[in-house]
Amino acid sequence: MSQYDYDIAVLGGGAAGLTVVAGSAQAGAKTLLIEKEGRLGGDCLYYGCVPSKTLIRTAQVARLIRTSENFGLPAIELPPVDFEKVAARIQSVISRIQEHDSEERFCKLGAKVLYGDAQFIDEHAVRLNGQIYSAHTWVIATGSSPAVPPIEGIDTTACLTNKDVFSLKKLPRSMVILGGGPIGIEFAQAFSRLGAKVYVVERLGTILGFDDEDMTSILREILEAEGIQFYLDSGVVRVNDLGNEKEVIFKKGNETKNILAEALVVATGRKANLSGLGIESIGVATERRGLKLDARLRTTQKHIYGAGDVTGTHQFTHAAGYEGGIVVSNAIFHIPRKVNYTYFPWVTYTDPELANIGMNEKAAKAAGIRYTVWTEEFRNNDRSLAEGALTGKIKMLLDDREKPIGIQILGPHAGDLISEWVAILNGNTKLSKVASSIHPYPTLGEINKRVAGAYIAPKIFSEKVRKGLRFFFHFKGRACGDPDTEK
Repeated sequence: MSQYDYDIAVLGGGAAGLTVVAGSAQAGAKTLLIEKEGRLGGDCLYYGCVPSKTLIRTAQVARLIRTSENFGLPAIELPPVDFEKVAARIQSVISRIQEHDSEERFCKLGAKVLYGDAQFIDEHAVRLNGQIYSAHTWVIATGSSPAVPPIEGIDTTACLTNKDVFSLKKLPRSMVILGGGPIGIEFAQAFSRLGAKVYVVERLGTILGFDDEDMTSILREILEAEGIQFYLDSGVVRVNDLGNEKEVIFKKGNETKNILAEALVVATGRKANLSGLGIESIGVATERRGLKLDARLRTTQKHIYGAGDVTGTHQFTHAAGYEGGIVVSNAIFHIPRKVNYTYFPWVTYTDPELANIGMNEKAAKAAGIRYTVWTEEFRNNDRSLAEGALTGKIKMLLDDREKPIGIQILGPHAGDLISEWVAILNGNTKLSKVASSIHPYPTLGEINKRVAGAYIAPKIFSEKVRKGLRFFFHFKGRACGDPDTEK
């Protein structure tokens, strides 16, 4: 190993790369981090999770102000939003979090940080800024970028992606969003609540295509009630830049329609950042969505790993951190460890939020798994009533052995509520334990206990149990109602 400059080198300073670097350096490995941009933190910090959730919170507050009468307060007329101030708040939050991802911090851990475009010249070395750097082990964690579809006119039309939407100088009067996935839907609700007229064009017949339609249809009705206009089953034919307005021409069935809006936002997915690395010349294979990896996250060159969005699997920050840990286990501690996404959670941060863990009905049907569905409505939760958040439900899927295989929650703070199920499912906790556990009252978390109880109650209070109790303890039966029904 002494023939190489470093024990391990990482390309990419986002969530996956920083996890690997921190673990490797603290374990005593001579570690190099190379980041293309001039700062650490990755897309999530500057253009993704952090700014979007900050924007969403601002939009929620604006919505609360406008609906103050629903809470017994005087009506308030909110003046037009100054988006420069919104953008300034977003940048302030980014700056605070960026302190945790500073070059100085990783230097103190023992890692060397360099910036620039690296390109592999052989299986163990890259060229960077005219210099050669070699390492025994490499990790490709270069993230992803917005995927702009090959639509006619897109190259000559000014459009926005998550790269620039958070730094707008003013709030657009109107906005058309291409894509009804999580990014597009979060943007749609946030900008609509801030005062823009928002249109969403989606080629599928539903929004959030990976989620179950009984959940997404409820969410879509909420968004439509807030003023968002959806065009589903619609394929974009062409876009035009008309100066002050952008035109989107699309087909819905046999009908051709168009939309005019001040801003055009493209939110049609992500693509792995792999071009320019030279991996094709060193035998590192790729697939349609990203790197070709085995279960230990090794590429076709076993000393080169992949983690984060370049895997093309689960393009979430928490997935990137998890995969970074898998790489450290395999590459540094040499403890064989495989990825396992069986109980992988994800959240769409609309209001209400839509949270998932494990299989939903779409996935269970695709896998040919027989299941039953158990639900509880938020309108029956006392805390939901107190907070005026009555829409949504929790849905639990049980397999034919009556074990939970997945949970979906559409409701207030669903992203926080799903965390209890992370522990339950990964800990293989029995539903009887969940149903008999004590939850504080009144909390939204009681809905988790209630859905488990909905499954347990028929077993405890079955006719067979009642007959047994009457036989052994001489119970007399009903005190109210028709006595003939009690046999």
